[in-house]
Amino acid sequence: MKVTRFADAKPYVAPLHYGMQALRLQGFDTDGPTQFWTGLSHFLPDGGAGPDASPLEKVYVVLSGELTVRAGGQDTVLGPMDSCCIPGGEEREVKNTGNHVATMLVVMPYPESAK
Repeated sequence: MKVTRFADAKPYVAPLHYGMQALRLQGFDTDGPTQFWTGLSHFLPDGGAGPDASPLEKVYVVLSGELTVRAGGQDTVLGPMDSCCIPGGEEREVKNTGNHVATMLVVMPYPESAK
């Protein structure tokens, strides 16, 4: 079993994200998961990501606050414990339009270059 204590989670920089701080909870370690990685993103008010598309599918789970996710030409507001799966290649945009910090769990497969 691989345990990462929250106090030991390392920050990482996510391209095309703004007003957001990210922590890697699992992955990109020799003794971690082999098929996917997991991150935790804290979006400040007016923070967001994109628009961008990646070839990898992704799962978002909002843990607190609200985030508007635009994908497939549709805006959807996700609240606590709401989730979505965005297929690889689909453009998405994430935006915190509220006044509270929004926290989201991100699960993604590794890019081919990391295997």
